Amino acid sequence: MAAKKKETTTEVAARLARPVLEELGLTLWDLRFEKEGSLWYLRYFIDKEEGLTIQDCEAFSRAVDALLDEADPIPQSYTLEVSSPGIERELTRDWHFDACMGMEITVRLIRPVDGVREFTGTLAGYEDGKVTLLLPGETEMTCSTEEAASIRLYNDYSTESFGTDDDEGE
Repeated sequence: MAAKKKETTTEVAARLARPVLEELGLTLWDLRFEKEGSLWYLRYFIDKEEGLTIQDCEAFSRAVDALLDEADPIPQSYTLEVSSPGIERELTRDWHFDACMGMEITVRLIRPVDGVREFTGTLAGYEDGKVTLLLPGETEMTCSTEEAASIRLYNDYSTESFGTDDDEGE
């Protein structure tokens, strides 16, 4: 009989958070347990279809913090962080690519191709760890997620509207 595989810290933290996420109508976009310098961080990246509020983050943080304190699954001290994955969220899981199909993304490669390391285009396909981008000029590019340093949703800040133009010329 094979020994049962021990859950990783993030697997335990995700399992503990599941009922809270469901109760609050949230999605767990990503979860990381990372060491920075001498400090450890448990980072929940949560989302909600209609948009995340600071109150959502606060409610989730309070509830999951109590569950983590009670279960005490992490032996070392750590800082709990809860946030949105952001407008330029990183795509790391298969379902991220499915959810973002047809959206603009930026792929930053580990090694440049023809001197270029960063490509922005429309996510046109994802299968078996291979991402297909439709680049400007209708050119397709495919790379594996292993060749990418990061893959993120793209946001063109130059087209953002931070106010209304309704009163121009009046």
